[in-house]
Amino acid sequence: MTDDMNNEYDVVVVGGGAAGLSGGLMLGRSRRSVLVIDSGAPRNAPAAGVHGYLTREGTPPAELLEIGRDEVRRYGVDLVDAEVVSVSGAVDAGFVVAVADGRTVKARRLLLTTGLIDELPDIPGLRERWGKDLLHCPYCHGWEVRDQAIGVLARNAWAVHQAQMFRQLSEDVTLFLNDALTLSDEDAVSLAARGIRVVEGAVAAVESSGDKLTGVRLADGTFVEREAVTVMPRFVARAGFLADLGLESQEHPMGVGEHIPADENGVTTVPGVWVAGNITNLMAQVSGAAAAGALAGAQINADLIAEEIRSAVAATAAATV
Repeated sequence: MTDDMNNEYDVVVVGGGAAGLSGGLMLGRSRRSVLVIDSGAPRNAPAAGVHGYLTREGTPPAELLEIGRDEVRRYGVDLVDAEVVSVSGAVDAGFVVAVADGRTVKARRLLLTTGLIDELPDIPGLRERWGKDLLHCPYCHGWEVRDQAIGVLARNAWAVHQAQMFRQLSEDVTLFLNDALTLSDEDAVSLAARGIRVVEGAVAAVESSGDKLTGVRLADGTFVEREAVTVMPRFVARAGFLADLGLESQEHPMGVGEHIPADENGVTTVPGVWVAGNITNLMAQVSGAAAAGALAGAQINADLIAEEIRSAVAATAAATV
């Protein structure tokens, strides 16, 4: 990354993960002037590798980002390591992006790809093992804990679905209700039919020894040995810097957190502003975020072309008067 940036760009991309870099790549290849600003706090930093991404399976997240940065630089895209604190303006007059050190930059269009924050339950031991043997997605990291003793920590009804998903990966799955979930008769039958043990009572802690998770401690002192634990976080889009734009995160229809709504192309309710990746699609994996960023980049380029056609037509008409 660099600290150098121009005063104005066709597009400023806020967030330099898979979605942002893919959008920047598409726009750079379209000969647009592009700036990608990244705060250097990727969501998947604790993970050992990125999974489910064809040709990049198991690549460490930091390595994947460096590969992406090298690629976008080939097409003249500028990259800056900074935190965006506010965005203002409008599509007609241009947008102003301000970073924490006081600098500002103008943009004709914006692509927001700042991702999300995983809010975990306030249970001792969870955060320390996050992204290692404490996880949430069977597709992201399930293979790595296959055939292990897995615990599913309930926060809501999603835990039943989670338990059934991880049962595909191991015959030893235990669902901890954690005083957060009352099973329906149907759920109880389906869990029993698949051999998923159900443990009642509040969870007091997730315990580890050295660099290894060892199990779940209940409030009554009972200890259940587990090699891995899965829990559904609350997903919250990183969108606090968007207040001046009139863009606010909203509760996701699936009840899993807060996101910035957009259409299938990443178009938001604010003209000239697109989103891609986890800021809008809370469930997107790295490959899906990259695809969404590329699509949004293409759509932004098309929008700029349409504006430039209108300007050219108006200029030609004025010159013939």
